[in-house]
Amino acid sequence: MTDKPTVAVLGTGIMGAAMARNLLKAGHAVRAWNRTRAKAEPLAADGAQVTDTPAEAVEGADVVLTMLYDGDTVLEVVREAAGALRPGAVWVQSTTAGLDQVPALAAFAREHGLVFYDAPVLGTRQPAEAGQLTVLAAGPEQGRETVAPVFDAVGARTLWTGDDGASAAATRLKLVTNSWVLAATAATGEVLALAQGLGVDPHSFFDLIAGGPLDMGYLRAKAALILDGGLTPPSFAVDTAAKDARLIVAAGASHGVRLDLAQAAAERFARAAAQGHADEDMVAAYFASFDGG
Repeated sequence: MTDKPTVAVLGTGIMGAAMARNLLKAGHAVRAWNRTRAKAEPLAADGAQVTDTPAEAVEGADVVLTMLYDGDTVLEVVREAAGALRPGAVWVQSTTAGLDQVPALAAFAREHGLVFYDAPVLGTRQPAEAGQLTVLAAGPEQGRETVAPVFDAVGARTLWTGDDGASAAATRLKLVTNSWVLAATAATGEVLALAQGLGVDPHSFFDLIAGGPLDMGYLRAKAALILDGGLTPPSFAVDTAAKDARLIVAAGASHGVRLDLAQAAAERFARAAAQGHADEDMVAAYFASFDGG
């Protein structure tokens, strides 16, 4: 095997497409598949081989990278590809999945002789496109020489959380981190909505907190998307945020932790999606504060 493994990328949405492009830029051979082929087609111009089926994508691949909607979708797709998976291939599972789903994915990997890495990423559209994601990884030390160039191509940093992907150590850290991100996003929408409802210029609020401990670059960046009308294309979509919030609530509940803010955020994201904002940036949960959105 060369130091540039052939990578099959299953799922070429916002994150998967950006990761595939950075793998190509780094000199990897990339085979790309997406359920809606039109979303994968643009990668052909960058040098990727776009396939019609997951099985065609993974056949002979050294590394299989999954970046799909959720753990159930991942399992469905890799089952479609099962007959073409090469025993000994590395599986980099980067979809944000639930804690109850990761062991099932790891079990599938064992059954098919795959080396499994639980490897969700931290970052949204812009860092993904720039190859500046943070990779949270758990998996065996033997085999890391294969995944290292893949992680280096898509991310600026790899944080190892353990040597057993089935433990979901990386996913646990990702869910903890996302709980903060989603809470901050929901709060940003609410503070702007309250300002509008009370007739307060939101810039007065920003002037008030400027430079102090309550100030926050993330708050300002997300607020600008509402105030300046930059909700599309999304860095991270409302519908995906709703899914992640549900996973966070479920993870807490399974470990005896009640997460009231995460539950409320999940409801806000779901309401905004139902109002027609599912494919907009997640800060569009702002519209959930108003009847009719």
